[in-house]
Amino acid sequence: MPVLPAALLPAVRLAVRGLGRLPRSLQQRIAGAPLIIDGQRLEPEIQMILALEEWLGEPDYYELPVAEARRRLLSDAQLAAARPARLGGLRRLSVSGAEGPREARLYVPQDAADPGGLLVAFHGGGWTLGGLDSHEPAFRLLARDSGVRVLSVDYRLAPEDPFPAAAEDGLAAFRWAVEHALELGADPARIGVGGDSAGGNISAVVARLAAADPIPPAFQALIYPVTDLAAKFPSYERFGEGFYLSERQMDWYDAHYLPDPSMAEDPRASPLRARDLSGLPQAYVTVAGFDPLRDEGIAYAQRLLEAGVEVELDVHRGLIHGFFNMSAISRACDAALRDLCAAVRARLGG
Repeated sequence: MPVLPAALLPAVRLAVRGLGRLPRSLQQRIAGAPLIIDGQRLEPEIQMILALEEWLGEPDYYELPVAEARRRLLSDAQLAAARPARLGGLRRLSVSGAEGPREARLYVPQDAADPGGLLVAFHGGGWTLGGLDSHEPAFRLLARDSGVRVLSVDYRLAPEDPFPAAAEDGLAAFRWAVEHALELGADPARIGVGGDSAGGNISAVVARLAAADPIPPAFQALIYPVTDLAAKFPSYERFGEGFYLSERQMDWYDAHYLPDPSMAEDPRASPLRARDLSGLPQAYVTVAGFDPLRDEGIAYAQRLLEAGVEVELDVHRGLIHGFFNMSAISRACDAALRDLCAAVRARLGG
């Protein structure tokens, strides 16, 4: 979608949301013939959104300079953003990164337990794009509807700070949260990690690296995570073009994040490559059916199960990559977000 002038965002947002509220049968008539791949039927509202994106003909992120791609992602996020969820509080903090302080935002739900659960959250964007602003609407909703505090961390981005900077910042931020748990209103024994896409990758890496800490993560919420940068699963061939996240876009992210392609074998880049996944915290893994990352997310959930880890796998067969940020314009994406919130509440709430 285009980088729209700020003055036009409300009108375009209203139009897109209007399409998302139409009856499903009418949405399908507008979208055209149902799209069925792998026995999965793409949600008609998602089909409409993809058709609109194609009609606009805007360049993909990988076709832009990094700085412009970052502005574009923020504009896309603003277009799909929900109204700010009402919270009990919002705190802007400085947390420890691996090589200095990092900005963070603490979203406190109304009537949050004190001390209560806390999710240390990492945004998506291929380790190259995204930030506190792009994911604020989604993390606010997650805090409100799960009843659990969410600490969104602004980790370092590539190519300025390539691998393993993001993973190292994630680990440092989790350990900082444990050390400062009471200041955050959190129970140190109920602190988990979570994030979408690249943020899911960071979360999985942190969950493994911190598993032997005196107070390890209590939970990991992995939203269509990147788990293997050293291989491309069959879902890349089936959904590598035309479903928002493309194979070429992932290649662009990988090239920025990994200074040397051989680093893809490192479990800090590809958690699926870790030899031993036993002893890790319970996990909720959610993936989209029409997503090149689908199969590696499912494979990681299976590896965790084989290692004796408690896992809930949720496959949203009719959705695409990015549904975490699309709840305001899609009923199906909103339902998927509610499932995520219920999982976080069940593991960290109370």
